[in-house]
Amino acid sequence: MIKKIYIPLILLYCFISHDSFAQNERNYPWLDYNSIKELYCIKDIPVKQDFVLKIYEKNTFQDWIQKLPVKIHDDYVNLYDGTLKANQRAHYKIINIDVGNNDLQQCADAIIRLYAEYLFSQRKYNSISFHFTSGDKASFESWINGMRPVIKGNKVSWKKSADYDLSYKNFRKYLNIIFTYAGSYSLAKELNTVNDVNDIEVGDVFIQGGFPGHGVIVVSLSVNNNNNKKMFLLAQSYMPAQEIHILKNIENKTISPWFEVNGSEKLITPEWTFNWTDIKRFVIK
Repeated sequence: MIKKIYIPLILLYCFISHDSFAQNERNYPWLDYNSIKELYCIKDIPVKQDFVLKIYEKNTFQDWIQKLPVKIHDDYVNLYDGTLKANQRAHYKIINIDVGNNDLQQCADAIIRLYAEYLFSQRKYNSISFHFTSGDKASFESWINGMRPVIKGNKVSWKKSADYDLSYKNFRKYLNIIFTYAGSYSLAKELNTVNDVNDIEVGDVFIQGGFPGHGVIVVSLSVNNNNNKKMFLLAQSYMPAQEIHILKNIENKTISPWFEVNGSEKLITPEWTFNWTDIKRFVIK
């Protein structure tokens, strides 16, 4: 948890004026900006001594992620049904994004949600496309034009059964279908392998596809300019569907919530252990 001494400085730094809310509403449309006076963002989480936050070009996926809002006063992770997650010791902070009302937005789904939300905010509708576990492609472009999946066993066909609809509400309906029929197995196959973990960037994903599998996403990156060492923050959802939260580093509390690249034999997170070779990346078209 951030010490109280940091809070006033953070709030001054990440204050967003009402004049800029229109742009942010497009970038993060799930937020109720009428009730917000200041935003605490991922990029405002303090880095460790001798490290500098990596800043990305505006409107890139990396920039969008680092500017995701973080809850200031709510310290408890809720499940989709409003009850508390049993394990409240894994998270550092909670990202201010809804989890929906169904048990759908789990680990890989949360990663898909963030990537799709970014593309939607940039109006890159033709790039929003994922595969079901069956291997069948499900594009938002087809969904916009009223095409809906007809699923019988392992076979998927598409039938026009709705009107053209480019609304955010319809986008969320599309995501619920993706969450239902996709997961860590399909997402791991879609992502490109990062050959060297030292090339890590915000938006990269550590993922082990399976039944169950798990995935976490890099949401911030800092660099030591003296020796080029890198530290990063990770976020996840889990099972059951729950609020997306930034993880603690349970293996190294001195640098928590940051993780050091190659700082240990494996990447050990509170609820899953990854190999450093499990890192993958979205390719934005």
